[in-house]
Amino acid sequence: MSAEEPLFRVVRGVPTAEELAALVGAIIVRSRPASASAPATPSTWARSGRPAGRVGWRTAGLPR
Repeated sequence: MSAEEPLFRVVRGVPTAEELAALVGAIIVRSRPASASAPATPSTWARSGRPAGRVGWRTAGLPR
C-alpha cells in the first residue's frame, strides 16, 4: 500500500466528521492487543483503596 492510498473508504452514505472520528477510534481500539488495554493486576495504590475481605464492601462505610 502506498502512502497515497487511504486506509479505508466509505462506500455508502455521507458520514459526518464526528462519525468518521468514531469509526477511526473504534478501529484503533480494536487493533490493539488485549493486554495493552489494562494492566494484569491492580497496582498497590489501587488495592489500598479497596476494602479487604469477602464482605469488605458492606462494612466499608461503617464506623470503626
